[in-house]
Amino acid sequence: MHVADPFSSQQRPVLFGNRGAVAAAHPLAVTAATEMLTADGSAVDAAIAAQAVLCALSPDNCGLGGDQLCLVRTGDGVVTAVNGTGAAPAAMSRADTDGGNSVTVPGIVDAWVEMSRRWGRLPLGRVLAPAIRLAEDGILVGADLAQTFRTYEARLVRGGAQDWALRGAPAGTRQSQPELARLLEAIGETGRDAFYAGDMAVALCRAIERSAGVMSLADLDRHETVVAPPITTDWRGMRLHVQPPISQGILLSMVLAAEEKLAHSSPASRDHIGIELTASSFSFRDRASEGATLLSEPLAVDIEKASGRTGPRAYLHTAGVAVADRDGLVVSSLISVFDSFGSAVFVPEGGFTLNNRAAGFTVAPNDCAGGKRPIHTLAPVLLETETGCLALATPGADGQVQTLTQVLTNMFVGSDDLATAIARPRWRSQDGRLLVERGHRHGAELAAKGHDVEWLKDGDLRFGAIVSAGLKDGQPISCADWRRETWAGVS
Repeated sequence: MHVADPFSSQQRPVLFGNRGAVAAAHPLAVTAATEMLTADGSAVDAAIAAQAVLCALSPDNCGLGGDQLCLVRTGDGVVTAVNGTGAAPAAMSRADTDGGNSVTVPGIVDAWVEMSRRWGRLPLGRVLAPAIRLAEDGILVGADLAQTFRTYEARLVRGGAQDWALRGAPAGTRQSQPELARLLEAIGETGRDAFYAGDMAVALCRAIERSAGVMSLADLDRHETVVAPPITTDWRGMRLHVQPPISQGILLSMVLAAEEKLAHSSPASRDHIGIELTASSFSFRDRASEGATLLSEPLAVDIEKASGRTGPRAYLHTAGVAVADRDGLVVSSLISVFDSFGSAVFVPEGGFTLNNRAAGFTVAPNDCAGGKRPIHTLAPVLLETETGCLALATPGADGQVQTLTQVLTNMFVGSDDLATAIARPRWRSQDGRLLVERGHRHGAELAAKGHDVEWLKDGDLRFGAIVSAGLKDGQPISCADWRRETWAGVS
């Protein structure tokens, strides 16, 4: 008999809130968000609170040394893209995949400050309070986190984390993070200068220098969050918003635009077309900086036969948060340090590791250069429908476009409701193989079309974990995936 993974449970329902609704990558992040909503905070306040808690809970996936990308829709229907990522150091001439020469300027802290200034209703210190309490009181170290620390121990020690108490904490024990708590308190009190200037900036640059990196205080000082309009396209009578460059979210827009032009005779053919279109879109990934101009590029697809394209790569990390409030504010967001523990370069004065996002540089026009941002996998989405607005996001790096394609087409091409679309078994194309959850009904038909099917247990981490929140006829709603530790809540 098949045994579900440890995070699994039955299909999660759509929840209806009063003040607001949230879905996030961990129940404690949901608790922090609902605390803000109950205190009359905005959806942005709630999203920041949830993200900060995730930074304390999941240092392997996200943290203050990482990045954030999000979309914010206000009650009057204006959608804004917030790019909380950083550039390569000015002196960087080539990028490594690990260590100090893989670090770009962390962007999440400045993004918090900017978002709080624009759309927050509560003081930033109040918003960060749940994460501060968690860091002070200690997190319960789960078996998965303890195992991840063991797996990457050599990298972490090489990056200066030999004395990080959290690294050696056994599963089932509670471990505080006093350095992280103090840094979060300082950010709440003084804003971006607590991170990008003064002692913390010096400590960050020294940690990178010890690991053969070249980041300077000037690199940190010149960092700015990029706030811009999203890329907006029409799809099946709705408006789809994705992140502009440097996100690869444009690939989702390309896939859905091409999908709308093709006929689907069955759910199995819809899956096949989705597989082929997403694989085809990834041939344009290194050109994602071209943004909406890529929509004029045709995507090759044979509606009867698998192409066997190699396409997407096998990354798994990132954490999502989606929030909506009763004033019409909707947030779709993802945070990440890229690989597990990012670069593994540890900043002991702040209790966090730094990203290795410079590993995202590839070939021109996505080649490495000082002061340049690499293409990012993070691709949150907002969809405006005739009844409201829906925010969706998932971890899974290159799998994000594939998971979102399945959920959206199951809802708006098929006839699934939101909960059913999220719960339905998935596929993921990866390095030329087609990974398929065992519960999928069309795996045999996909194999017959020539796909190299590899059956995996339902809930395998590679199939993502959707967070969704939004407004339906003016009422806040949320729904979480049953995969991983994703959860939803309302206020």
